[in-house]
Amino acid sequence: MSMPEGRMDEQTIAMRVAREFQDGMVVNLGGGIPSLACNFVAEGRDVFFHTENGALGYGGTASLEEADWDLFNASFQPVTPLPGMSFFSHDEAFAMIRGGHIDISVLGALEVSEKGDLANWAIGNMKDHNGNVVAWIKTGRFPPAIGGAMDLAAGAKRIIVAMTHTTRDGSPKVVKKCKYEITARKCVSLIVTDMAVIEVTPEGLVLKEAAPGLTPDDIQAVTEPELIVADDLKEVEL
Repeated sequence: MSMPEGRMDEQTIAMRVAREFQDGMVVNLGGGIPSLACNFVAEGRDVFFHTENGALGYGGTASLEEADWDLFNASFQPVTPLPGMSFFSHDEAFAMIRGGHIDISVLGALEVSEKGDLANWAIGNMKDHNGNVVAWIKTGRFPPAIGGAMDLAAGAKRIIVAMTHTTRDGSPKVVKKCKYEITARKCVSLIVTDMAVIEVTPEGLVLKEAAPGLTPDDIQAVTEPELIVADDLKEVEL
C-alpha cells in the first residue's frame, strides 16, 4: 500500500525518533514503529537498548540469515548482539524501569490527548471514535495488550510516542480527550507521527516540525486539539 501524499513512512518516523537519543542513554522501544528506531542511532553515539524480557545493549534488527531467535525485540523481530550486551531476569528488567533508570521510552499509541495522556492498549470489545462498541475479532486483528507500558509510562524519564497521525479511516489519534482506556496521564512529552513532530507543553500542543510538503493547516485538519504553531516551525529533520 502506498503512503498518502505528504506522509512519511514508518522507517522515516523511526529515524526522526532516533534523533532524540543521546550518547549514553538507556532506551526502551515498544512494539511496532518504535522498535525500528534501533536501526537509526547516530554515528558515534552509544545507546543502550533495554528490553522487558531481560536484556540491555542490543543493536539493530538482524537479518534472517544472522538471526538468533533467542534475541528479539518487542515486535518479535530478531536483533543483533553488541559487545558488552547483558542479560538478566524479567523482574530485574522491571526493577530498572520502576527504579527510574530508563532515559527514554518510545511507545506506540491508539490516542494521545492534548494534555499528554496516553492510551495504547485495549482488551476484549472496545469503542470506536463514534462511541460504538466494536469487537476486536471483527477487525481481524488482536487488541494491543498492556505489556510493560504502564510501568514505562510511570517510570521512564521521558516518553516519546511514535505513531501514524490518524487511524485507517482517517480519524484523529491526537485528540482532546482519549476515548480508549488510559495507560497513564500527562506522561507524553513528544509525539512523532507520519505528519508532524508535536511537543506537549503546559500551554498546549506545539507543532515543531511538519512532514515535507505539509502545511500547519493540513496537520490541523486531522488533529482534534488546537495546535500552537512554533515560531521556528521547520520541515522534519532527519
